[in-house]
Order: sequence, then structure tokens, then C-alpha cells
Amino acid sequence: MAGQDVRRSLPEGLGTAIRETAEEIAALLGPDADMGLRIPGAEWSVGEAAAHLAVANELMAELAAGQARPYGDGTPQSLAEANERSLAEFGERGAEPLAAMIVKHADACVKALEEGAAESVEGPVVTPLGQMSPQELGSYLLTHMLGHGYDLARALGRTHMIDRARVGLTLPFMLTAMPRVTDPVRTAGMNARYDIRLWGGAGRFGVTLADGVLTVDAQPPARPDCTILIEPVTFLLMALGRQGQASPLARGRIIVWGRKPWLAPRFPGLFTAP
Repeated sequence: MAGQDVRRSLPEGLGTAIRETAEEIAALLGPDADMGLRIPGAEWSVGEAAAHLAVANELMAELAAGQARPYGDGTPQSLAEANERSLAEFGERGAEPLAAMIVKHADACVKALEEGAAESVEGPVVTPLGQMSPQELGSYLLTHMLGHGYDLARALGRTHMIDRARVGLTLPFMLTAMPRVTDPVRTAGMNARYDIRLWGGAGRFGVTLADGVLTVDAQPPARPDCTILIEPVTFLLMALGRQGQASPLARGRIIVWGRKPWLAPRFPGLFTAP
């Protein structure tokens, strides 16, 4: 049993979710995919978004294998600039080769993470959003693919691949990244305790602000000021900047209670999606 504890694998289902998400994104990029279509509400085309995924998946695989790959300084602006540079340097926009790259590099990342865990390599990995454990890096890869996979599905008029189980697997990354993408202007001087719950037992965590300093904990605060119960897919889309809160509130996908329920509408604005 001690050996099993040390040789810890990825969280249950994460490797499968990464591989299946990559395969589903590749399926979107079939022979009939119009790579010149624009992503709704974005500047990229389908071809550019797919190219970004291929480049990012390769980056994640190399990080998982222990290679150092600088990519911005962790701020949303620097990441956007690094994305544009990488797209300018990477000219492939064809559906078939990009689909193959997305799958190949996702699989390579999972293999590197699994092998690293089996060899007891549990040290931090330097990622575009700072240091993370191998498990958090795998969750980062899944989150990133789900966000851009959603964009591709919308542009191509297809069903997206985000579901409750996959959202639950994004939480290790989300809890790590949230303090790093906090908007200091909007959190300045703020004091609040949030209990965030995802429907159906998909996850739960706490966010606390003390004089503007934000911390995230896997356990909610003992006396939350505001509890937010949210449908999982809605949570991820809002966290990634793909959806606002007005429609989910009107449709009952977000339920709020507590001593200070008025804190709920402020919550999404505390963060800047990278």
C-alpha cells in the first residue's frame, strides 16, 4: 500500500478525459470543416484555434516530460502575446494534420504525466500560469482543450464536449489558477467568504478575500457570506469567459443564498480569464 501511495497516478478518469476530449476535437476537424470560419465572439478562425490547440498540446507534453518552455510571464496579456507569436510562427491550418497533432500531443502529455507519477516524480512543473503539480498540469491541459473545443464546436455548428464529469476534473487546475488571475482592481479592499458548489456533487470549494487578498481552498469556509450553487457546464463556461451570468441566472442555473447574497454578482468579475 505504501508503494501505491508513493507511485500515485493521475486522478481517476483524467487521462481518459484528456484523450477522449482530444479525439472529439479531432472529429470536429473532419473533411467538411471550414477552417476559415470565424469563432463566434473571437478574433481567431477555426484554423487558427485548431493550430493554437496543436501548439499548446505540444507545449504541455514537453512540460510534462520535464522540458523547460518559457511562454509568457503568467499574466493574461503576456499569454495573449505569446499565443499570437506562436500562431505567426506555426503556419499549419489544415484540418487533418492539426487534428492528428492535437491527438498525438495530448496522448504524449498523458503518457509523460503517468510515467512521471510512476517514477515518483511529484515535483512542481513550470507552466504558463506558474508552478503546478503534474496532476494540476493534466487538469490544465483538459481545461484548455475544453475551452477551445467549445469554441470550435460552436463555430462549426456541432455539439460541444463539456459535461459534468469533465468539469469536475478541471477543478485541480481551477483552484490553482484562480488566485493567479485575480483582478487586483476589483478585489482591492474586499472582504468576503464564498462557498462555491457545483450541481450533482461535481465539486465544491471556498474562496476567501481578506483586505483584497484572495485565497482558494478545497474546503469551503465555515461561515460563508455567500453560497453559489451552479450548474457545472455553466461554471466552466463562465470561468473561461465564454458566458456571462445574466442568462444562467434567469434560467435557474445559478442559485444564491447566504447572509450577503449581493456578493454573488461580483464573483465572476474578480477574475480575468487567461
